[in-house]
Amino acid sequence: MSKTTLVSILFLLAVLGTLVYSTLDLQGYSCEVCITFNGRTNCAKASGTSPEEAQRTATDTACAPITGGMSETIACSNTPPDSVNWY
Repeated sequence: MSKTTLVSILFLLAVLGTLVYSTLDLQGYSCEVCITFNGRTNCAKASGTSPEEAQRTATDTACAPITGGMSETIACSNTPPDSVNWY
């Protein structure tokens, strides 16, 4: 095996290791948010580096399929959730 091939393999392993580590490290907080907006209910799970980030991401994800347009999406995101379950 040539030096170039060995260096390339080591570089790819380092990049892959960094990617896996950073991905796993971001999941410090996980929650599921259920929200009702305009008579429709949806739940979604999300993870984040802080509780606020995890809850906001889960709320935005839960709102996406039950809203239509930017105004409704913003209104839904500002609606208090029916439930928040932490993992």
